[in-house]
Amino acid sequence: MEFQHLHPYYEIMFLLAPNATHLIEGVPYNIHMGDFVLLAPSVMHKSVYYKGDPSRRLIIDFMYPLDKPESCDAYKEILSPFHADNPVYRFGFQDQQKLIDILNNLFIFSKEHKYYGNPADEFYIHNKFQEFLYCLYELRDKNTYTNTQSYNSIEQKIYEVSSYIHTHYEEDISLDSLSEQFFISTSYLSREFKQVTGFNLSNYIQLTRIKNAQYQLVSSNKKISVIAQECGFSSFSQFNRIFNKISGTSPREYRQNAVIG
Repeated sequence: MEFQHLHPYYEIMFLLAPNATHLIEGVPYNIHMGDFVLLAPSVMHKSVYYKGDPSRRLIIDFMYPLDKPESCDAYKEILSPFHADNPVYRFGFQDQQKLIDILNNLFIFSKEHKYYGNPADEFYIHNKFQEFLYCLYELRDKNTYTNTQSYNSIEQKIYEVSSYIHTHYEEDISLDSLSEQFFISTSYLSREFKQVTGFNLSNYIQLTRIKNAQYQLVSSNKKISVIAQECGFSSFSQFNRIFNKISGTSPREYRQNAVIG
């Protein structure tokens, strides 16, 4: 089973399929056609689609424009919906259509113009996309999304555990400590966690730590030993061993390959 992933850029996912589930920081969100999923950098996530027709979605990835310090405060405000507690946005038809129209105009323009290398065309594309982001920002308070995913009590508890792992992976957490924290026996927690998530609990903790370590390796200049400590590893040798096992390469090589790539 594919584990959740994360990346150093913002991402917008617009669902074109009838239904899907988006797992974000260990929490599942039930999404419908026309919903927008807004993801800030370093947020761990993955999409799960139902059996049947092939999945259809629109993905937009973009970076924060670091070369425009004069616009820093404006961008932080416009991008605030990406940092809200609720990452899924659902709008009424007219508001949804406003956003879709801007995206359609962007798509048509990009098809009709070879805008790479043309400063005027690039200027238009960037400003049109800023208009889209501003429209999302203006509509943020009209979001009608509520997570309708229904679970039994143990599934709900397991998702609470997985969410806790994502927000406390840098701490000394284990099967025993989580069992005590959530008042579940170790054997029951271990069995049900695997049943609900598809992952062994200890492996889930290590995967979460390594994915965050990978992100820090390519997005920061921190020493590898510092990253290991900040990602919850008690020793550097343990970090190296588990990183190699999961990533197929050493932390140093992973960072070097990312820079070369």
